[in-house]
Amino acid sequence: MSHFREVALQHASRLINHGPTVLVTSAHGKARNVMAAAWSMPVEFTPPRISVVIDKKTYTRELIMVSGGFGICIPGSTLAALTHAVGSESGRDIDKFAHYGLKARSGPVLGMPLLEEGCAAWLECRLIPEPHTEDAYDTCFAEVVAAAADERVFQNGHWRFGEDNRELQTIHHLGGGNFVRSGGMFYAGDAVTARPSGSQ
Repeated sequence: MSHFREVALQHASRLINHGPTVLVTSAHGKARNVMAAAWSMPVEFTPPRISVVIDKKTYTRELIMVSGGFGICIPGSTLAALTHAVGSESGRDIDKFAHYGLKARSGPVLGMPLLEEGCAAWLECRLIPEPHTEDAYDTCFAEVVAAAADERVFQNGHWRFGEDNRELQTIHHLGGGNFVRSGGMFYAGDAVTARPSGSQ
């Protein structure tokens, strides 16, 4: 049984605004690929738009340019090893979905391959062609056309990280295969902060 539920597009930016490492999926015809990306962020709320850095030399970028779309899947902490692995090899050499036994569902709007098992959320994205930024900075812009999240970790437009969902908590790459998991969540109104003497 899937715990994934549709996320209203007005809340889609919240799925990546805390800077998690993501899996970028792509497909064109029978070709498909998945890679890891550490640099992605929302850039607009309505309509929801994001940016992600994808090197122009990658197989993923090649597929995105011909298909006009891609998926952003947000892995939970149990997928840290897989995330590091798919980010360390090229889809030109192997079918990573077959090699790692990844089961993808087809996106509801563009048909992009999307991962749910072990992931906290996904976004299906339509590329917004921006040749200058793509070429000069490897930065791709896209509009989010559909989104869903596991209700055990994202409900009513908000993340909920607790002891009961550690395996779904998002991960953040620190370099060299080292990751940190999201957690230790608290409400700003509950935080106690000391103010330096003389501060206003």
